Amino acid sequence: MSQTMRAAAKTQAAPGFELVEAPIPRPGAGEVLVKVRVSAICGTDVHIYQWDQWAQSRVQPPLIFGHEFCGDVVELGPGVKGVKEGDFVSVETHFTCGVCRFCRTGRAHICQNVQIVGVDRDGCFAEYVTVPYENLWVWDAEVNPEVAAIQDPYGNAVHTALVCDLVGASVLITGVGPIGLAAIPIVKRAGAKQVICSDVSSYRLDLAAKLGADLTVNPASQDLYAVVAEATKGRGVDVLLEMSGNEQAINAGFKCLANGGQASLLGIPSKPVNLDLASAIVFKGATVYGINGRKMFETWYQGQALLESGLDLTPLITHRLPLARLGEGLELMKSGQCGKIIIYPGE
Repeated sequence: MSQTMRAAAKTQAAPGFELVEAPIPRPGAGEVLVKVRVSAICGTDVHIYQWDQWAQSRVQPPLIFGHEFCGDVVELGPGVKGVKEGDFVSVETHFTCGVCRFCRTGRAHICQNVQIVGVDRDGCFAEYVTVPYENLWVWDAEVNPEVAAIQDPYGNAVHTALVCDLVGASVLITGVGPIGLAAIPIVKRAGAKQVICSDVSSYRLDLAAKLGADLTVNPASQDLYAVVAEATKGRGVDVLLEMSGNEQAINAGFKCLANGGQASLLGIPSKPVNLDLASAIVFKGATVYGINGRKMFETWYQGQALLESGLDLTPLITHRLPLARLGEGLELMKSGQCGKIIIYPGE
């Protein structure tokens, strides 16, 4: 094995990144070395690339970024259990402390000391990456490596959707970026009778239709509330999955929610949001869930079961690029004219 690898690194506290030759990391105690087969671009990577306010407050360069990936275990550190060299794995990218109150009460997804690969430690836009063995998801079923690489956003969609009662429900998804798109076949397979999707991107609304949405709405040119009212005979939707983080979309989504409905919020607003709690939630008797990551590992078991039952994520993947063209992929993500962008470490 060579001593160095290709990687994409945030080398300084400024917009952009560099393609570098970096030392291949060695796994420490309780860690494994994974050879990356496939990775994918996430919105978080765009934040780091642009070096926005969030990235400046969280990321400490130099850092190899990227956190959605799959690969093969090629080396074990001391004390590793339950995994062997050659295993094909995806990775739960939230590395938890195991000892805080939340970890010790089965809520590790909200660990107060969480570290994220590619954000707080070196990530997967590289040929190799080290991870704790407890975070590995060893695939015991056949899976497309490109699908295995996007288990992070897919898991977010599974978690967001399945906290709600979906059987026979009318569902509104506000924001159909990759996670919102992934939620469409999930809620369909879980028993939703009607799925309505809202976004200002015609490109992504077309993808939503391909993934099974019954109705798509562009609020830039249509009245979302009027469309939903007509589609639900004036009742409103039973379930709101808010994926956009946009203030107007959040308010419109709650306006469309039926009395007694459930709202699951994953989208992250860029600034504080004004919301009339009385009319949106209190008087409706609505139940609201805040979603952070994936339940470890309940969400993973649910997600694999859905895949094994026939759920198909491949229409979500629209572009494939080598690591050398990562910059093109990040710009494409900024434009919104894409679904999931897959990155291969080689050419």
